Amino acid sequence: MKFEGTDSYIASEDLAVAVNAAITLERPLLVKGEPGTGKTELARQVADSLGARIIEWNIKSTTRAQQGLYEYDAVSRLRDSQLGDAQVHDISTYIKRGKLWEAFDTDDRVVLLIDEIDKADIEFPNDLLQELDRMEFFVYETGETIRAKKRPIVMITSNNEKELPDAFLRRCFFHYIRFPDAETLKAIIDVHFPGIKARLLSTALEQFFEIRETPGLKKKPSTSEVLDWLKLILAEDLSPEDLARGGKDALPKLHGALLKNEQDVQLFERLAFMARGRD
Repeated sequence: MKFEGTDSYIASEDLAVAVNAAITLERPLLVKGEPGTGKTELARQVADSLGARIIEWNIKSTTRAQQGLYEYDAVSRLRDSQLGDAQVHDISTYIKRGKLWEAFDTDDRVVLLIDEIDKADIEFPNDLLQELDRMEFFVYETGETIRAKKRPIVMITSNNEKELPDAFLRRCFFHYIRFPDAETLKAIIDVHFPGIKARLLSTALEQFFEIRETPGLKKKPSTSEVLDWLKLILAEDLSPEDLARGGKDALPKLHGALLKNEQDVQLFERLAFMARGRD
């Protein structure tokens, strides 16, 4: 079975090719792109399309690679030994399995999502090289080797906050999710808001792309922002005329869904001020 998108996720042809190539090559798929372009959702939709369970490992700045394998709670074992607890002799009691162990120890093929890998320390990707390559790791406390029963489909997302090591990149199949063109974006919107009036959608998208292309914008609104914006527009029952922006009103209606920092709001306020000065 090949991934071609789902009823709720519009995948471009090159994205579908990348997913299927990574599965065929049995390599992790590294997906980059602007925040809000559907990188995380892609993994969930691939799992849904293939009828597989998804295991999500959400990376934070404090996350260590070892946590994905397992963690040994030596403090609890020491405490139990002082209390004379009989289970202290079973060291496995004090080992907490990580997301990779969970993905390896399953009879069915799963999708393993390592989400926002670039948030972690620079050594984090390198610390997972062998485990993701060989699909096994060694548990020093018990002396056992954990091998994947079924090789998981590994999908890794990055917002490009920092460069990833070359050695790690060599082991991945790479795809950059470009921001969709107008026709693709219309197809995505149609999935979420079927039956939206054509003139309202045309006016909203024209304005949306004008905002995205405004010089000096720090954070361009992405797919998730335009979907939130349209949801509010429909909830407020706004018309195409309500969305009109003149020179004196440079801020878009319900702009909080599109502009996510004060610098960009101030940029549009300055544009409005300059437009008033020309009148």
